[in-house]
Amino acid sequence: MRIATWNVNSVRARLPRILPWLAEQRPDVVLLQEIKCQDPQFPCDAIGELGYNIETFGQKTYNGVAILAKSRITDVHRGLLDEVEDKESRVIAGTVGDVMFVNVYVVNGQEVGAPAYARKLEWLGRLRKLMWERYIMTEKVVVGGDFNVTFDDRDVHDPEAWREKILCSTPEREALLRVMDCGLKDAFRKHHEEGGHYTWWDFRTRAYVRDMGLRIDHFLMSPPALRVCSEVVIDRAAREGEKPSDHAPVIATISPA
Repeated sequence: MRIATWNVNSVRARLPRILPWLAEQRPDVVLLQEIKCQDPQFPCDAIGELGYNIETFGQKTYNGVAILAKSRITDVHRGLLDEVEDKESRVIAGTVGDVMFVNVYVVNGQEVGAPAYARKLEWLGRLRKLMWERYIMTEKVVVGGDFNVTFDDRDVHDPEAWREKILCSTPEREALLRVMDCGLKDAFRKHHEEGGHYTWWDFRTRAYVRDMGLRIDHFLMSPPALRVCSEVVIDRAAREGEKPSDHAPVIATISPA
C-alpha cells in the first residue's frame, strides 16, 4: 500500500497539478490538507474518475481535509471528538483495509506568544487525547498530515535563524512528542537519519529555489505499521513547475504483512 500526505493549498486551484500527479503516482491512499472548500465544492467527479473513493471534511475558504482511497473507506469520523466546540475542519479519520488513518492539519500558530500559538498547543493536547482514547497501538495506525512543527534541527535549513521561532519552538516540539507518547513514531526517520530533507518552502521568499525549507509534513505510525513501512520519500518534483502548492507530498510504502 502506497500512502501519501499532501497539503495542496486549495484543491480546486491545484487540481491541474493534483490530477496528473495521482495518475502518475497512483497512491492507494491520499491524505489531503488545506482543501479550502466546502464538501459540495470538492472535485469528486474528476478525482473519482481516477478510481478513488472520497471522504471530505471541508470548510469555506480555509482549512479542510480529505481522504482518497482506491478501496472502501470505513469508520469515518470528523473532528477531535471531544466536548470542545470547533469551527475549523482539521481532522478526518477512516479505515482502509487493516490500516486506521488519521489525517490532520495542525493549527499554524502565527508566531510564538500569539493567541493562535496558545491555541495551537491546546489543539495538540486535544489531538493527544484523541490518540490515547480512540486508537490502540497494537493495530496499524497511521497519522499523517501537515503538523506545522519540526522535530529537531535536522528538519530546518537554518536552525539558528529559526531558533525558538514558530514551527520550531520547544513547546511546539514537546507538544508533538506528547501526541506520540501513545506509541507513535516518525516513519521518515526510520529510513532517513540525516538532515536536509524538507517538505515546505515559503512562497514569499523564493525559498524553494534556495532550498530554504522545513520538514513539517509527517507520517506518525504505530509499531505494527512502522514494522511494515519499507520506504518514506518526499516528492520534491511536485513542488516544482507552474502554480505548485508550497508543500511537497510525502509518500510512504507499507506492506500487507
